[in-house]
This record gives sequence, structure tokens and C-alpha cells, in this order.
Amino acid sequence: MSRLRFGAFLAPHHVIGQNPTVALQRDLELVEHLDRLDFDEVWIGEHHSAGSEIIGSPEIFIAAAAERTKRIKLGTGVTSLSYHNPLWVADRMVLLDHLTRGRVMLGVGPGSLPTDSSMIGLDPTECRELLEEHLDIVVRLLDGESVTATTRTHTLVDAQLQLRPYSHPRFDIVVAGVASPTGPRLAGKHGLGLLSIGATMSPDGYDALGKHFGIMTERAEAFGTTVDRDQWRLVCPMHIAETLEQAREDVRYGLGAWVEYFGKTAAFPHFGSGGASMDMMIEYMNDSGMGIIGTPDQARELIGRLQEQTGGFGSMLMMATDWANPAATRRSFELIANQVAPHFQGQSQPLYDAADRAGQSHERHSKAQLDAIEHMTKKYNDELAATS
Repeated sequence: MSRLRFGAFLAPHHVIGQNPTVALQRDLELVEHLDRLDFDEVWIGEHHSAGSEIIGSPEIFIAAAAERTKRIKLGTGVTSLSYHNPLWVADRMVLLDHLTRGRVMLGVGPGSLPTDSSMIGLDPTECRELLEEHLDIVVRLLDGESVTATTRTHTLVDAQLQLRPYSHPRFDIVVAGVASPTGPRLAGKHGLGLLSIGATMSPDGYDALGKHFGIMTERAEAFGTTVDRDQWRLVCPMHIAETLEQAREDVRYGLGAWVEYFGKTAAFPHFGSGGASMDMMIEYMNDSGMGIIGTPDQARELIGRLQEQTGGFGSMLMMATDWANPAATRRSFELIANQVAPHFQGQSQPLYDAADRAGQSHERHSKAQLDAIEHMTKKYNDELAATS
């Protein structure tokens, strides 16, 4: 495994009733903040209904964010591939790949909100079947093939991309997975990455993690592809503060609205909240492993458990939730960048080791410093005596 990457998954989730223009600007500012903090990647969602997740085109948002950032990679998290002509999805991503000089990633899924798909006459089962058909076309197009195909929503006749991707041989492609085998199955079939959006969101999602890579490996063997744990990304909701008490106080800002959205507005059948009171929600979040509302120590412990549960993965993505106000949210990401990520990226221990080595030789080096001062003082006094 290579160095564990850290990033954010920005659906986004906003409290309904806020000024959407201001909220979208705040999302862009958060991506800039993550770039300055040396986060590796951020994934942007696509949603069209239900009032809370207000980015309708991750590609347009990525184009705006790319102009405001320097190095962070930007992914569609995810493009609801079942809704779109696969030719234009591939074409738009290749354009973004060139405009960003290789900083884009394509995440695909069937679409998470039935209130989205129903507006174009599709049900959740049709969306999952279309995902497989459209993903096959996208992969073939990005590999330079000419494609003639008919799906239940689109017809392609000798379709071919006029631009090759800027990234060689192409940018990262990942498939979304929650609790079912759909995502890992398709990732294995095409040799792609997996984006486990429901990694901790429910007991089913958490328990499925241990099986996901096995499904990917089995499908890869069946189709003659290869899969890599480094291309597996896990998403977890998390808010961190200096103390547990501060973290609990912070999330009173928006945790209730977030729970209300997932539990009563969005059709997310695996979701659980633990109870009606704020304290019950917080306890459920921490005790169930669904997320972390607490300290850097707790975040490190959860990520360690996830590594053990999965056998290893490539990226840890914090779900951007608006549980806390904007200032506290930015501070949470700062603590993750400074006190959590270095622990898993090999940056912390060498510094502790260097401090330990210096401490062990402190007495000897201190004496040498005093000897040097005494020597130079005597030398100076001898020079004064020689000239007097």
C-alpha cells in the first residue's frame, strides 16, 4: 500500500432555507481551504431534488474550483451515469482533464435519490441496470474505441471521442458502493476503483466493507482485469474539535437537520440516527462507528479500525456535512490535516524519533555548548590581554 490519502466528500448537505448562492460560494471556499491544508482530493456530488444537496452538475463546480486551487484533485462524487448520455459524460470529463492538467477523477453511480430519477421516468432498479450499460460505454470510449450501442435511454452510432485524455492512459475512475455488491462488482469487472460512500453510514455498510474487495477480486479474475486497494476510497462523516465537549457543542448547529434529511426526506433505507434528542444522536454516531464527533484521538482510532476491517484502502474521505458552523467546520479539517493525517502518512513518527534522539543526547550536547562558550570567552580574553 502507498501513503494513505486524505480528502473530502462534498455532496454537499446544507440546511434547507439557507441562501443557496452563499452556500455554494462557501463550498468553493472549503475546497480552497482543503487545497491549502494539503488534502489530496475532494469529490463533488450530483443531485437534483430534495432541497439539501444543491449541486446539479459536479463538472461545472469542478471547473470553478479548479481555477481557485493549485494541486488538490477534483472528482465527480458521483456522476449519476444512468441519467446521462455516456458519450457526453466521457467527453466532458476529457475536457476537464485537459483544463485541469490531469487533476480530475470520474466517480459514477446509479443516482442516490429516487426523487431525481423519477423526474426522468426511471426507477432505482432501472438506474442500476443502466449504470452497468453506460459504464461499459464510457470505459470503451476513454480507451479510444468507436462505439455503436443502444441502451433503454440512448443510441450511439460510431461514437468516438475526438480528444484523448490528458492523463495517461486515463484519469481515475471509481464506482460508488454502499451495502450492495453492485459497486464492487462493476469495479472488478472493469478494473476500476471503488468509492464506498456508505462505509460507516449503517451497520450493513460497515459489515459489507470486509466483503467488498473480495467481490472486486473475484470479478476481476472472471473478466481478466486487475484491482488495486490503493484505488479504494472510504467515506465517513466526521467532526473534530480540540475537546469532546467542544465537538459536541459544535454539531448542535446542524446535526439535527442532517439526521432529519437522511431519515425523513432522502430515501436512504439503511440510515439510523439513534433517537430524537441531540445527545442520543451524538452517542449513536460515536458508539455505532457511523462517524466521529470528538477529538483527533478518536478519529485516528476509527480510521485504524477501518484499516483493520477492510485489509487496507487508499483514501480516507471526510463527508462534508454542515454539522457545525463554517468556522468550526474549517477548524475540524485543520485538525484532521495536522493531527490525524500525519499519523497515517508516515510524517509523525520520524519527528517523534528525532526529538527522542535529541533528548537522549541532550546532556552531552549541552555540555559541548557550554564548553564552546567557555572556550570562545577565554579566547577573547586572551586576545584582550595580548593587546594591552
